Amino acid sequence: FIIADTPGHEQYTRNMITGGSTANLAIILVDARTGVITQTRRHSFLVSLLGIKHVVLAVNKMDLVGFSEERFNEIVKEYKQFIAPLGIPDVTCIPLSALDGDNVVERSGRTPWYNGISLLDFLETVHIDNDHNLSDFRFPVQYVLRPNLDFRGFCGKVASGVVRKGDEVIALPSGKKSRVKSIVTYDGELDYAFPPQSVTLTLEDEIDVSRGEMLDPDNLPVVDRNFEAMLVWMDEEPMDLNKSFFIKQTTNLSRSRISNIKYKVDVNTMDQLSVDNGRLTPDDLPMQLNQIARVVLTTAKELFFDPYQKNKATGAFILIDPITNNTSAVGMIIDRVEDKDMHLSEDLPVLNLPKLEIAPEHYEAIEKAVKDLKRQGIEVKIIK
Repeated sequence: FIIADTPGHEQYTRNMITGGSTANLAIILVDARTGVITQTRRHSFLVSLLGIKHVVLAVNKMDLVGFSEERFNEIVKEYKQFIAPLGIPDVTCIPLSALDGDNVVERSGRTPWYNGISLLDFLETVHIDNDHNLSDFRFPVQYVLRPNLDFRGFCGKVASGVVRKGDEVIALPSGKKSRVKSIVTYDGELDYAFPPQSVTLTLEDEIDVSRGEMLDPDNLPVVDRNFEAMLVWMDEEPMDLNKSFFIKQTTNLSRSRISNIKYKVDVNTMDQLSVDNGRLTPDDLPMQLNQIARVVLTTAKELFFDPYQKNKATGAFILIDPITNNTSAVGMIIDRVEDKDMHLSEDLPVLNLPKLEIAPEHYEAIEKAVKDLKRQGIEVKIIK
């Protein structure tokens, strides 16, 4: 087991996110005397945000409540009611007393009413193999390998799905098709590869593929520049809405800006705070350290992604401050956003060409400049 012990306090939300980002299972520790508290709710919300599918509610200090079945059932009922809307598929509740090791390694005789297995037995037998997305093949290219004139291979880590020799793949963004000629590793060739294996793929045709591009079968990921995401702010420096960040998603690097903050989430109550519902003022909108919000992002070039809940590897990204090089935020993609839903028309800066007394012969050049700005994530409305 690799165990990440993350602090529970609100000011350490980013530590919890970092520790949980690669976890298969979360153990949420509860004191039998106090039951489900704010910290329990906060951790459970963060676990659901990270897409962790297995949760153990470890009800500790059962010795201090006399190993009461009634107290245990009370805590379990309250927790399951709270967690139901969060959509965590596998929740297991275990009564413990760490002081004497009750139900930690072996079943305890002091909880004869408990019919489940011990914590260690559960950790050793929990089924996590199906947590990988094995249906959607995604292969972000990390490096093009050319050791000699006769070999051209594309190196990377299988993000999801299974690839076999002879499979047809499509290179994004070019859309060119080819078939997998061989799957090469240091230990020799494979007939198939699956996550999280790192392999080199060779193709039957000479097609141009470089770092940051992706090989996929016919069920393609979303290809877009606009998407909604849940964002966790990790930087000591508050968000600057006018700043253009680097976005790193799989092996792809692009420029990105935050177009819109829909709402912030109170991690203790899970309430949505927005300007529309009066819970935030426009001055409170930029995110601070440890805050979580639902945002709309626009990137300079198209990214290839899936919703995070469907595919963690292609749905996760980080924002990097271009000046300090700090990781400013981590994000989980919800889905694409249509261009027409990106802005309210009155929110866009407007160029009223007749009002500015600009002659019609210059309109074409201005439209071209505005298109270039849009590609960089800056949208301007033109009135002719």
